[in-house]
Amino acid sequence: MTDLIARTAIDRRLAGVVEPVIAGMGFELVRLRLMGGQRKTLQIMADRPGGGIEIDDCAAISTAVSAALDVADPIAEAYTLEVSSPGIDRPLTRLGDFDRWAGHEARIETSEAIDGRRRFRGVLQGTEDGEVLIEIAGEAGPVTIGLGFDWLADAKLVLTDALIAEALRGARDRGGTGDGGAIDEGAIDGGRFDAVETETDQDDGDAPAADRE
Repeated sequence: MTDLIARTAIDRRLAGVVEPVIAGMGFELVRLRLMGGQRKTLQIMADRPGGGIEIDDCAAISTAVSAALDVADPIAEAYTLEVSSPGIDRPLTRLGDFDRWAGHEARIETSEAIDGRRRFRGVLQGTEDGEVLIEIAGEAGPVTIGLGFDWLADAKLVLTDALIAEALRGARDRGGTGDGGAIDEGAIDGGRFDAVETETDQDDGDAPAADRE
């Protein structure tokens, strides 16, 4: 994949199973990571194309994805499936995300050092010819630089008052918040909804059986 949705070979394989399922439900896969540890965790972030995913949507995605993973059986060990919204300070994983969120502050990390640095923080200025444009502080004042999208290792919005205000406006426009447009406090404080988790277990090579908590 020419994006930051899935980075490792196993992540890309899993995304190949998961993304068509999520897209078929009218959502988009934002990011997928298989995390290690005593028990592996498959972390999936999903959203509506225009934003506004809810906890019930995450639960529905978890059920559908679990069924697809049961059939494909791509993970040998027992693991936990965790489905969440990307949160307000969302990761930026597609080139189009940098156009969509132009004018907002972001942190970007590159896979290799550029002029001695790998981390950049500034205001997004959109894209041009496959490069991400970001305005950063320079010695003589703000300067806009271009970073090749394929140079990026990670990118994420910075939680600012302006970003929160835009999220509130979007929630009011969707008409799903009520009472003055308040949004879920957990989505602001924690960056995303509490994850919907599914425990999966393997037994003697059989496909995992999912038991929802």
